[in-house]
Amino acid sequence: MVDVVVVADTHLRSGLGNLPAPLVDALGSCDAVLHAGDVVSLAALEELRHLATMHAVLGNNDHELAGLLPDELEIELGGVRLAMLHDSGASAGRAARLARRYPAAQLVVFGHSHIPLDLEGMDGQRLFNPGSPTQRRAQPHATFGRLRLEGGRIVAHSIHRLPGPVHRLPGPVQPLPEPVRSPPRTAPPGVE
Repeated sequence: MVDVVVVADTHLRSGLGNLPAPLVDALGSCDAVLHAGDVVSLAALEELRHLATMHAVLGNNDHELAGLLPDELEIELGGVRLAMLHDSGASAGRAARLARRYPAAQLVVFGHSHIPLDLEGMDGQRLFNPGSPTQRRAQPHATFGRLRLEGGRIVAHSIHRLPGPVHRLPGPVQPLPEPVRSPPRTAPPGVE
């Protein structure tokens, strides 16, 4: 059995210091890590590589890692054929699009949206986005994923909520501008 931790969109600028403790614990006890892009820094990538066997793809914010990570990856873990990319595109038509792009993959892992997703796509293909453990954006919780793979089967798949404070994007919070109010509507003369 291969115990896999799945992460994406960690946006770590300097090592693993901003990762929540439950995720660090999971990373330290798993057999393999899948990172679906936006690691961001070489320091974080190297630290992740020291924790477990690491498979990662390039995200749209991985400028420092360009040339070090592939845009997409197709591998086999625990006998399961899987594909990984950062941005799977719009949710409309995603299942059909990924089935066409990776017809042999039993599992497709992706990130980019920060929206956790664990569902069956076309012809039994599992679609899996772990969300983000550090920038939940509009999601109710920061998250990461777990997979157990054995004998060519996905034995278990789950999204885990992380407790505690969630890191926001850097920079000050800007107040929202006052809403633009239209002047009261008046009817033209002679119309009520």
